[in-house]
Amino acid sequence: MKSRLLYLLKFYALTVLMFLAAKVVFMLCNRSTGTFTVVDVKDVLLHGLSLDLSTALYFLIVPFLFCALSVWVRLPQWILRAYRALVAVMLALAFVADTSLYAFWKYKLDATCLQYLETPTEATASVSVGYLLVRLLVLIALIWLIYKAYGTLTTSPSRKKEATVETLLYVLLIPFIAIGIRGGLAESTTNVGQVYFSQNQFLNHSAVNPVFSFLSSFEKTANYVPDYQFMSADERAQLMNGLYSTESISPDTLLRTQRPNIVVVLMESCGGIFTEEIGHRKDIMPQLARLTREGVYFANFYANSYRTDRGTLCTWSGYPSFPRTSVMKMPAKTRFLPGIAKTLQKEGYRTSYLYGGDVNFTNMRCYLVTSGFEQLHWMKDYAAEEQKTAKWGVRDDITFETLYQQIVQSDSGEHYLWGYSTLSSHEPWDVPTHRLKDPILNAFNYLDECIGRFIDQLRQTPQWDNLLIVFLPDHGFSYGDVGEEHPEHDHVPMLWLGGALKAPRRIHQLCNQTDLPATLLGQMGIAHDEFTFSRDVMSRGYTYPFAVHTYNNGITMRDSTGFAVFDLNANRIVVNQSTNSELLIKKGKAILQTAAEHLKELGVGS
Repeated sequence: MKSRLLYLLKFYALTVLMFLAAKVVFMLCNRSTGTFTVVDVKDVLLHGLSLDLSTALYFLIVPFLFCALSVWVRLPQWILRAYRALVAVMLALAFVADTSLYAFWKYKLDATCLQYLETPTEATASVSVGYLLVRLLVLIALIWLIYKAYGTLTTSPSRKKEATVETLLYVLLIPFIAIGIRGGLAESTTNVGQVYFSQNQFLNHSAVNPVFSFLSSFEKTANYVPDYQFMSADERAQLMNGLYSTESISPDTLLRTQRPNIVVVLMESCGGIFTEEIGHRKDIMPQLARLTREGVYFANFYANSYRTDRGTLCTWSGYPSFPRTSVMKMPAKTRFLPGIAKTLQKEGYRTSYLYGGDVNFTNMRCYLVTSGFEQLHWMKDYAAEEQKTAKWGVRDDITFETLYQQIVQSDSGEHYLWGYSTLSSHEPWDVPTHRLKDPILNAFNYLDECIGRFIDQLRQTPQWDNLLIVFLPDHGFSYGDVGEEHPEHDHVPMLWLGGALKAPRRIHQLCNQTDLPATLLGQMGIAHDEFTFSRDVMSRGYTYPFAVHTYNNGITMRDSTGFAVFDLNANRIVVNQSTNSELLIKKGKAILQTAAEHLKELGVGS
């Protein structure tokens, strides 16, 4: 029994060691692409280890089953030899392809490479015969070395008297293997973004396990962009004409200064239905209602999407949302997106992001780092007891206090951008206060209390005078009879506060969450041409106000003619509250088709 268990342990350890060695070789072979030090190599190995440990467990499944079954049935050894050969080929192909292709693609190995197999002539046109021959020889040698390395591991038959005990032990190991593959018991599962740790993208890419990157790229449910071919290119271009302008023309000025310190707070699930202004509820968020009268309130502001990963990206990159596609889960794409933080970095701003939950969830870490945030402060930076204050991580009153301390301790000689995502207003609604009987409404009341306390504290500090705080939700929320097809579902609050504002205002322009980058940068006098789907709603050039939203498999559109919803599954308009729903939905389809084509081309050839 000991021999067999030791065999499994050695098999697993050897696989992990191969992954680590492959990282070092990858960095050395691509050193002309990215600079690094010995310390960087250590950091790459450490940060990438969690993904290596998880991926190695996939390769352990067959030997594990072989050992478990052969306790009772004598299985031929050629099965393990054949499997060793298969693993050797898989690993060698992944290592060689990843190391070789990175110099051309600048991103990790994924399923994209398979499409080039249909046209091998084009795929090899940019390299010499000698280049291909060297890679082929390296591949063959590596297959042989890996096969021989696994061949040094041996196992022996079990003694029948130990069969029951050994079988029980295997059964007990199954949950640990499953949890290891999943990446733990936290909300987030194993993903590429969990290993990102640096502003140097070469180091992040070096930390990614190429086998996992390749296999995970086959996922179609969350990160696949379908072909939205609703109309011809000419008709689509005609409908898109005038919808998005990337220029700020004499914008109406809201700020006293063009270089304030900025805080952007994404309020988890904070649909307008919970507010006094939109939902006419005075009991849920009274602090927000009070603050609305003291700042600049955007009265006709609408969320673009229905999930945090989508809404976060819409907010910071001004990029459209998709019904069944999470762009945040596409590291090869997100690194080419614009970002408020990335733009402000160029203006000398220090950038940081705060989130009390697992920053690895839905590849959030990867997106935040590549979009320009230098420092990430998340759940693991808190004490163990604080990490358990809410199911999703550290509750909001604690993280709001962290944000407050970051602001008041900031260097007065620097410019700052702080990003922050709240989390307590999320199922299971586990908050420390109990003012309202309904747990959902009570959670938003708790968020409101945190907001009011945070702003009142900041007013008493010298930092207030040069501060702009932007509150907006990551997405709306379905509650009661207000679902995705309800006109008010995506109507959400956006409020600007702080001493950097000239005066309280109410903005009535119809606009989207994706318009924040262009509007904010326009107020600062900073060009925002790269935010092609973001509009400066304070610009004189904003002549056609509209708002678009996507959900699971539908599109909602609204403009001055009214509101309409199109169901992509049913292929029909399901809500018709516009004087011209057909044209309104056509524009929504044109936006979705254009955005999908843009996403597919994003980074191609770069």
